Amino acid sequence: MFIRMNLSMWIGFAIIVALVLAAILAPQVSHYPPAKQNLFDQLAPPSTAYILGADQFGRDIWTRLLFGARYSLLIGFLAVLTAMIIGTFIGMIAGFKGGKIDIILMQIMDVILAFPSLILGIALVALMGATMTNIIAAIAFTSVPAFARVARAAVITQRDREYVQACSAMGFSTSRTLFRHILPAILPEVMVMASLWMANAVRTEASLAFVGLGIAPPAPTWGGMVRDGFQVILSSPYLALFPSLAILLLVLAFNLIGDGLRDLIDPRLKDSHS
Repeated sequence: MFIRMNLSMWIGFAIIVALVLAAILAPQVSHYPPAKQNLFDQLAPPSTAYILGADQFGRDIWTRLLFGARYSLLIGFLAVLTAMIIGTFIGMIAGFKGGKIDIILMQIMDVILAFPSLILGIALVALMGATMTNIIAAIAFTSVPAFARVARAAVITQRDREYVQACSAMGFSTSRTLFRHILPAILPEVMVMASLWMANAVRTEASLAFVGLGIAPPAPTWGGMVRDGFQVILSSPYLALFPSLAILLLVLAFNLIGDGLRDLIDPRLKDSHS
């Protein structure tokens, strides 16, 4: 697969690797603790002492960006992984069984989809409390229907094929047919959805932090940094600019990877784009 990756996919992959390494090595590549305050350096502009400047409390923006990447990547990954597992399971059952089971499960998914994902996420976090576990659960809950729909459509295209009929003729159980034979066939489509939905999870986490429903301070989050920067955007625009660019870069990287995976799985899409 790596040999067939196109240029945009390589760029997205390189950005993700760089951000992951920066998050892991944050204590080594930063000069200050993320919560360290220096009131004498409030709103200090970018300089040799503060590469990207300092915020209202004299905290180093560069350091907080590095540590904030940990929260964005971890929350996005765990939320999408949870949604992928649950949504794929629901979609596989609905697509394979059909009938009333399919109708009931998909109607439940449609009810969830009827609410804008961000609004639903805000409501869930406000109800449960703004902890990392609850934020992950809220983002995962709003993402489950997307995976369920993709998995269901993929299973429907597979269930009438000869290898599935052969499994039925040999007396294989439903679980064995689904998880040992159908799941590997539909997994590429699910992975494409996961890579694209990572971008949505990052945006949702940043939006929750921006409206004050992110991880509680002094933990650095990119959305929270943007919110703090907006308070002084006229005098110190870099406070909101740098975390906004970080969010944009991460979302762009996941979208590039998702588009590249989609082109690898279905070359016809690539031809239609050219």
